Amino acid sequence: MPEGHTLHRLARSHQKMFGKAPVAVSSPQGRFEASARLLDGLELRRAEAHGKHLFHRYGPDLVVHVHLGLYGAFTEGLVPAEPPRGQVRMRLVGATHFTDLRGPTACELITDAEAKAVRARLGADPLRRDADPDGAWARLSRSRAPLAVLLMNQEILAGVGNVYRAELLFRHGVDPMLPGRELPRQRWEAMWADLVALMRDGLRRGRIDTVRPEHDPKVTGRAPRVDRHGGEVYVYRRHGQPCLVCGTPVRITELAARNLYWCPSCQPDGQASAD
Repeated sequence: MPEGHTLHRLARSHQKMFGKAPVAVSSPQGRFEASARLLDGLELRRAEAHGKHLFHRYGPDLVVHVHLGLYGAFTEGLVPAEPPRGQVRMRLVGATHFTDLRGPTACELITDAEAKAVRARLGADPLRRDADPDGAWARLSRSRAPLAVLLMNQEILAGVGNVYRAELLFRHGVDPMLPGRELPRQRWEAMWADLVALMRDGLRRGRIDTVRPEHDPKVTGRAPRVDRHGGEVYVYRRHGQPCLVCGTPVRITELAARNLYWCPSCQPDGQASAD
C-alpha cells in the first residue's frame, strides 16, 4: 500500500496538471459514472492529501475521496488521451494531461461534512502543516500496545506505513515491541522530527531513503539496494541480511498481519524505556 508521501505527490501533481481549470471527468468502467456526470466540466479547485487519503475538491459538497488501498494506482499521459485500457474507475482529462485511476479501495463523491469526518478519524500527518504531534503523543503514551502497532495506526499517525515504521524504529534504536506508554517523551519528539524530515525527503525524491550518509553504498562500498520499492533502507525487506550498522542478521516476524523488520542488536528488548 502506498505510504503518505506518495499521496501528497499525487495531490501536487494533480493540482499542477488539472487545478484551477475545467476538467473532463468520466468513468470508463462505469462504477463512478453517476458522480462523474456531476463533475464533468467543473473546475478542480484543490487537490490535497491527508495520510493515505486523497481529496479532489470541485466546489461546495463536491469532493472526490480516493483511497488507493493495496491495488489502486493512477497512471497519466499527455493529451489527446489514449483509449481507456482495463478497468478505469475514473479518468480526468485536462488541457495538457490525463490520468486514469484503477483498482482503488475507495473512489466516491462526498460532501464537505463527510470529507471533514474522514479527516477527523485520521491522526497527525507529518506532511501537513496542521499536524498535531502532541495529539499523537497523547494516544501513544496511554497505550500498552507495541510501538510497532501504534505507529501503523492511521488514527494516530496518518500516512505512516510499513517502511517508515520499521526504519523510524531502527534509526532511533527502539524495540518494536516496546509499549507506547514506556516511550520517553523526549525520544518521541526526536522520532517525530525525524519522521517529518524523512517523509519530506520521500515527497521530494519520490522514494523512501532512510540510510544516513555514513552508511550510503558510495561510502561503504557495498552494492546499492535492488528492490521494486527503491531507496536505501536499514531493515525493511532486508531480513536475513547483515545489519548495515552492526552486522547482525536482520529479523522478520508477523505482527498484526504485517511483516515487521528489525535488528535485535541495535534494537534490543526494552530499549528506549531504559534510556
